[in-house]
Amino acid sequence: MQLTSQSFNDGARIPGEFAFCIPAAEGHVCLGKNLNPHLAWSEVPAGTKSFALICHDPDVPSRGDDVNKEGRTVPASLPRVDFFHWIVVDLPADLREIAAGRFSSEVTPGGKPGPEAALGARHGVNDYTAWFAGDEAMKGDYHGYDGPCPPWNDEIVHHYVFTLYALDVPRCAVEGRFAGAGVRAAIAGHVLAEAKLTGTYTLNPALAG
Repeated sequence: MQLTSQSFNDGARIPGEFAFCIPAAEGHVCLGKNLNPHLAWSEVPAGTKSFALICHDPDVPSRGDDVNKEGRTVPASLPRVDFFHWIVVDLPADLREIAAGRFSSEVTPGGKPGPEAALGARHGVNDYTAWFAGDEAMKGDYHGYDGPCPPWNDEIVHHYVFTLYALDVPRCAVEGRFAGAGVRAAIAGHVLAEAKLTGTYTLNPALAG
């Protein structure tokens, strides 16, 4: 399969309109438009009965001690972990394109409803759910897409990997409230093909150029 986007090229920077946060003159960052990017795919294998889509950032700091702290930086040497930004399953087998903003068009403090989503699909909870768990103004279950918001003092540029899976089952074997790890486990052995598209993003002015 081939996965492409009109929103950004593979390996290129993701525009701010698809981000959770964008740079700001005061306070380092402010909220972005948080649109999901456009995605399109082709060369789908025969026997495909549904699609699953996962977007994750593999560059998230494994410790938050220095994250967004004045006078400090998140060192490039720090071990990194996955952060799930979008988990969607049960996309119909005849679907070949997702329009920009179709599944997300704003930041929604307090979370987003789910798992039911457009096109008969289902959304998992992304990792902003855990990130905002201790924030009274923002906490809640964040279903669906929420875009990049890497630490503004991180020494590395973050990568956002969109992976589309063609599956041999019409419905992913996850129920109720589910997350990225559960979907990865559920689709194991059911993937006919997969395609990836990677964008980059940073809020660190020293890396933005």
